[in-house]
Amino acid sequence: MTREEALATLEEAGLADDSAFPTLEATIACALHDIPFRDASNVRRLADDAARRLRERVEKESPDDALAETLAGDFRLNGDLLDPDATNGADIIEVTRTRRGNSALLVIFYIEAARRAGLEAAAVDFPGHVLLRVETPDGPVALDPFSQGRLILPSELTRRALHAGLTLHVADRLDLLMAPISDRQAVLRLQNIIFAGAMQNGAFDLAERSALRRAMLDPGDHRPWLDVAAARERQGALQGAMDAIDHARALGDAVAASSEYSLQKLRLQLN
Repeated sequence: MTREEALATLEEAGLADDSAFPTLEATIACALHDIPFRDASNVRRLADDAARRLRERVEKESPDDALAETLAGDFRLNGDLLDPDATNGADIIEVTRTRRGNSALLVIFYIEAARRAGLEAAAVDFPGHVLLRVETPDGPVALDPFSQGRLILPSELTRRALHAGLTLHVADRLDLLMAPISDRQAVLRLQNIIFAGAMQNGAFDLAERSALRRAMLDPGDHRPWLDVAAARERQGALQGAMDAIDHARALGDAVAASSEYSLQKLRLQLN
C-alpha cells in the first residue's frame, strides 16, 4: 500500500458511521501512511488468532480473565516498559512483530478480539493512559493493556486520577473515569499521542502526517487541520500551512479567530 492509498483508506473510514468504523484496518492504514509498502498480513493473522483463542476461553472464564490471559498471556502483548513513548510502540505492524507497544495501540487488539468473540468492550481515555472497559455479569471493569491486562480496582482508578491532577470530586466518579469512547476516538487518541511526541522531538514531518490522519478520520473536526498547519510551519512549508488553516476555517466559525491570527502570522512571514 502506498502512502496515498493509505490516506484514501483513512478518508473512507472517516465517512463511516461509528457503528461500522473499521478499527483494525484504519489502524493498519495509519501505520502504512507513515511507512508504506509493508506487509500487514501478520497483523490481521494475529487479530484472527486472538479472537479464535478468546472465543474458546470465554466459554470457561470470565470476560476480563479471558481477555487478559489471551492477549497478554497467549499472545504476549504487553507494554513497552523500557520505552513507553517510543514511536514504534504506536505502529501496529511493528507492535505485532515485537509484541510491545503503548496502551493506546494495545487496546486496539483487545477491542478487536473482544468484538469478534461477542464481548462488549471499549477503550477508556483515562488521563495519561488508555484503559479497556469490559462489561461482565457483575458490571463493568477496567483492564490495563499496558500491564498484562491487569484488572484495575476502583480505588486504584481514583488514585491514578488524583495523581493525574483531577479533583477529588471527579476522581471519585467511576462513571466518569470509566466512560467509554468510540473506536474512532481510540484510533484518534493514538494519533494524538504520535503528534505530541513528534512535535516534542522535532519530527515535524511525522507530526504532520499524524495530524493529517486525524483530519481524514474525523472530517468534521477543525483541530487536526490546525495541527497540520503548526507542523508544516515548523518545517518552513508556509503555503502548505496556510492551506491547512483554510481547511480549518471552512469547518466552522468557532475557529475563525484563531485561524485569522495564524493566517496573519504566516502572511507576515511570507512577506
